[in-house]
Amino acid sequence: MKIAVADPVSEDLLRRFDVSGPRYTSYPTADRFVEAFSADDYTQALKQRRSGAAAMTLPLSLYVHIPFCESLCYYCACNKIITKHHDRAAPYLRYLSREVELHTEHLGIGQAVTQLHLGGGTPTFLSDDELRELMAMLRRNFNLVPGGEYAIEVDPRTIDVSRLDTLAELGFNRLSFGVQDFDPAVQKAVHRIQPAEQVFALLEAARQRNFDSINVDLIYGLPQQSPESFDRTLAQVIELRPDRIALYAYAHLPERFKPQRRIATTSLPSGAAKVAMLSRSLSAFMKAGYVYVGMDHFALPDDPLAVAKRQGRLHRNFQGYSTQPDCDLIGLGVSSIGRIGATYSQNAKTLEEYYDYLDQGRFPVVRGLGMSRDDLVRRAVIMSLMCQGHVLYESIELAYLVEFRNYFASEIEALQELAEQGLVTLDDSGIQVTAMGWFFVRAVAMVFDRYLQTDRTRARFSKII
Repeated sequence: MKIAVADPVSEDLLRRFDVSGPRYTSYPTADRFVEAFSADDYTQALKQRRSGAAAMTLPLSLYVHIPFCESLCYYCACNKIITKHHDRAAPYLRYLSREVELHTEHLGIGQAVTQLHLGGGTPTFLSDDELRELMAMLRRNFNLVPGGEYAIEVDPRTIDVSRLDTLAELGFNRLSFGVQDFDPAVQKAVHRIQPAEQVFALLEAARQRNFDSINVDLIYGLPQQSPESFDRTLAQVIELRPDRIALYAYAHLPERFKPQRRIATTSLPSGAAKVAMLSRSLSAFMKAGYVYVGMDHFALPDDPLAVAKRQGRLHRNFQGYSTQPDCDLIGLGVSSIGRIGATYSQNAKTLEEYYDYLDQGRFPVVRGLGMSRDDLVRRAVIMSLMCQGHVLYESIELAYLVEFRNYFASEIEALQELAEQGLVTLDDSGIQVTAMGWFFVRAVAMVFDRYLQTDRTRARFSKII
């Protein structure tokens, strides 16, 4: 489906949808995980995967969380440990190895992996030798198949050209550079100084080394930003021409994330300015030839993410948009989230607790969720809206044996108001998000969120614009 550039958002819509809501990297969302879901439940999910012949033929996705950062970025909401002591990485790698060994005890050695993502924190906090150790350990225990997607998040301040050579040597074929904003005043306000020239040089060197895909992360809504200043960053990113662009709205939640308390609320752009940044970003990137994949992501037309969107194979998981639908995900490391079958799980959030579980020979899972039938149906609807921008009643009915218009009668009624606002269209075959609706696709998805219907406390989420 081709997404057209939306008209300017009206002040009425801005006021109406200046609310908080989930990003729907999963459904149910991670805040719904419960401590009653234990390491034993996770073990059972792994056993069920191994005992199911069909499931064993499905490849795995791996996520490895490296929590260490040398410097604090004030906007950051990730689980990280600020330290300049690089010797803390060695014991962490040993415990990661223990966690992997627990998995292979239940799944066997050599499970096919088609997707690997190293996130953080700062994965490039690890030295070249430590990265080699980590990748060797993963390859001993899993089969990283040729042609898979092997990605790492890169802080441009932590690498040089020789490190790019190491990443290529280790089999990484996708890089994600954290840029956020090129404006010096914004960089100073968020405590992340990285000259544009440095990023340009690294991306050019990465291209020379034939990485399959290069992504750039941007954030709008940061302190000292304005639509005009962000226009300059957009122009520089278009000049860079990465294969993918991830454009995130800054979520200012200082009550939850202590580093954000260093950001003065008065320095943040208004809601109207944020919408202007989003609108102008859409226009600039699409004019430059990028495909609007979804609420966060843009990609060049021949990038696998754009191809997956055209072919209806797009999925959304804890790393954002993905080319692999319904793929079991093993999360490794402190605070990592995984999905096995109809379960979600999350590891301990502190190193001490994470290490303690593994010292006992137990999975470090401290909470999670077993999805109900209703969760699975609603998850399919929400992900279809978030990824394809439409829901066909018949596809849900055939997959889940429900009569859509009866099962979701109240939701369809609630959508009528959004239809009157021009955000969706409804007919006998399904629901379609409009071009204007893509500004507020999270609001459309929220209509189908059963948990939000019974719990209207949304302050824990970011604003949907």
